[in-house]
Amino acid sequence: MAKTLPELRTLIDAVDSELLTLLNRRAALANEVGEIKRAEGSTVFRPEREAQVINGLQSANPGPLKSSNVATIWREIMSACRALEAPQRVAYLGPAGTFSEEAAVRFFGSSIVHVPCASFDEVFRAATAGTADFGVVPVENNTEGVVTRSLDLFLNSPLHIVGETSLLVRHNLLRLSNTLEGITAVYAHPQALAQCQNWLNTHLPHAERHAASSNAEGARLASTNPAWAGIASERAGGEFGLHVAAHAIQDDAFNRTRFVVVCLPQTLQAPGASGKDCISLIVSVPNKPGAVHDLLVPLKTHGVSMTRFESRPARSGQWEYYFYIDLQGHPSQAHVKAALTDLQQLCAFYKVLGTYPVSD
Repeated sequence: MAKTLPELRTLIDAVDSELLTLLNRRAALANEVGEIKRAEGSTVFRPEREAQVINGLQSANPGPLKSSNVATIWREIMSACRALEAPQRVAYLGPAGTFSEEAAVRFFGSSIVHVPCASFDEVFRAATAGTADFGVVPVENNTEGVVTRSLDLFLNSPLHIVGETSLLVRHNLLRLSNTLEGITAVYAHPQALAQCQNWLNTHLPHAERHAASSNAEGARLASTNPAWAGIASERAGGEFGLHVAAHAIQDDAFNRTRFVVVCLPQTLQAPGASGKDCISLIVSVPNKPGAVHDLLVPLKTHGVSMTRFESRPARSGQWEYYFYIDLQGHPSQAHVKAALTDLQQLCAFYKVLGTYPVSD
């Protein structure tokens, strides 16, 4: 016989009570772990350990919960437990409502101390100076390519990458009214303007386009003038009391942005192997024929896959370039270690930006 609605609600209330008891038991155990870590002087946050736990739970998930929801739930549980030991201070491009903030919460969970910054440079400075424990910055978009300022900042920074996350980005046109009538200017981060240019050309061809320091700042500016609009997330619209005049205006329906998590090595050493890892490098080679081709030889010889290869001018005035490379694997693996050793010998400049678990 089918259960009635009141009976189902009673059962759900009982499960919720059981869940609360179990979550508090987990938190108590996490506190004990924290005490051991403090006595040993080890770090609270272990991204590879958390990645292993989530991957294991997703593999064992019998449903009906989706695996992606399992990951989201457990990140929040881990975040709340970590906060009992020591809440992380996380810097990102602000103000509130940016996709960078969303990426920070997605990676660390919501139990963090928010440190919004005015620029990517400020994010790096905050994490370097100790104002924040970690920074979160975008590095590439699947339609517009790399975020050049982030890559340039890595060159001379002491920070290294310890994690990554990827967001499915939905750009919305926000303004004080819910129509497209009378819009004279659109404000957004340059990346967002580029990602929505076809829609803007079609629907607002005469509106001026202005670069803002962030999409949330574009939304804030739109809240100051009824003839202005911003491109940002719905969350940003809620922050500034704006209507969504048009949903999902990005030119690519599957628009994704990849963010990385950075910190000082003394804050967190390079994570151990998780089973799904990435190594990011910056290298340069002597300016001679075949030098770039030679970079690929150690990777092929030792069977290491390259997932990204980007070039940036060295700004030396000599038409020299730095190459940003992502490799699959972890330096603890023998074939990866051998490839890195051979690769370094070919380079005029060689810097490991980080070794970290790959996000789903």
